[in-house]
Amino acid sequence: MTAHQIGENEYNPYYKIYIEDLGNVELIEILNTSFEDFLNTVKNLPEQKLTYRYAEDKWTIKELIQHLIDTERIMSYRALRFSRNDTTELSGFDENWYVTNSNANDREIVAILEEFNNLRKTTISLFKSFSNEMLTISGLANGSEMSVRALGFIIAGHQLHHLKVIKEKYL
Repeated sequence: MTAHQIGENEYNPYYKIYIEDLGNVELIEILNTSFEDFLNTVKNLPEQKLTYRYAEDKWTIKELIQHLIDTERIMSYRALRFSRNDTTELSGFDENWYVTNSNANDREIVAILEEFNNLRKTTISLFKSFSNEMLTISGLANGSEMSVRALGFIIAGHQLHHLKVIKEKYL
């Protein structure tokens, strides 16, 4: 299954850029390679870069990484619920509120990256466990239909988006 196989009816239009920017890639492959690229970019940054804000109302790199972790957890949870034919509508979340309450800047980068690495391994295991049929199941999250497979590509595309932001605005 590739990102190009995802129909626009499988996700909220807000996420279109995340999926399109991935190109024609396999889900498990992009979850692996995108994480490696991300890790290689941020793992050796000095603390001053990790807590730098390029504007007053913008997140630090530590906060941005925690945002990626939180979002991946939420999207994976949605995928799990939908894959099990859970028809309960799932609520959205306020990403800014989550970051404000994350304590990211007080944590060591090694611990944040270890958490992210562990989460990504779990995410990959989860998506590997889904049958082809399960990947096409949809549910309702934050008022929009979302398929299990679209959620996987959104996770990868969201991370790629923020890696570009880090390279353009922070480094």
